[in-house]
Amino acid sequence: MKLRGKQKRFLRAEANHLQPLFSVGKEGLTDNWLAQLDGALDRRELIKVNILQNSDATTDEVQEFIESNTNIQVVQTIGRVLVLFKVSANKDMRNLSERVANI
Repeated sequence: MKLRGKQKRFLRAEANHLQPLFSVGKEGLTDNWLAQLDGALDRRELIKVNILQNSDATTDEVQEFIESNTNIQVVQTIGRVLVLFKVSANKDMRNLSERVANI
């Protein structure tokens, strides 16, 4: 699903109260980390990822790694925090994506 402006605005508002669930540290970006991120997004559909100060990866590198290897979309970048969205593969967990589709 390609997000339009109003849909991104809605997701940013929903993500405002969320705390980052994942962090990118000095270990960097791995396939295992990406698989865990994908699994968490299947359950929640919207999460935040924090890039720690000791990480060698930049915000742009993390965004490129995530978008090129999965169908996860970066909704917003706030400093070293990324807001990520993905439509859940489980139809029972698609609460947020159904609301986004109706916007």
